[in-house]
Amino acid sequence: MKTFRLTSFASVLCLAACSQNEQPPVHVTAYKPVATVQDIMQSIVDPAADSLWESVETTVIAKGTEEKQPRTDEEWKTVRHHAITLVESANVLVIPGRHVVHTSKSLEDAHVAGINKAEDIQKLIDDNPEAFESYAVALRAAGEQALAAIDARDVPALVNAGGTIDAACEQCHLHYWYPNTFRPN
Repeated sequence: MKTFRLTSFASVLCLAACSQNEQPPVHVTAYKPVATVQDIMQSIVDPAADSLWESVETTVIAKGTEEKQPRTDEEWKTVRHHAITLVESANVLVIPGRHVVHTSKSLEDAHVAGINKAEDIQKLIDDNPEAFESYAVALRAAGEQALAAIDARDVPALVNAGGTIDAACEQCHLHYWYPNTFRPN
């Protein structure tokens, strides 16, 4: 019995010593940005924000006004999905290593007067990633405001959140995309 215990103890010590000699596993990040900032804006942010803005509308026609807003459980669920998409898109935007556009590509609206070049935007982001992150945080907070309004089924609060989303988008765009455009006072 003593021999068995000593053998078992020796085996445990040997295994422990072997595991200490192994190299620690190499950390591989789970993030691999494939889409660019422009791709995310076109494919995720814009459609989600547009859906939120368009979820509440008042249209004046000859016969009076038409009011559009989520009313059924399914309509609220759909609007909620768009809010979650917007909230999470802010997190996706700031994944390290994300580029503004793919190499040798230009911005979709590069032909518009006052629009920064993609490389200028990239430099602004690379030189101060914390500033870019703060704009993303503002977008996420605006999306969370919309999400809270949706969960409360509060249409006026959803409209207000839409204004906050618009302001968050515009502040970022004014800083990065079109800081040189003329803005009347």
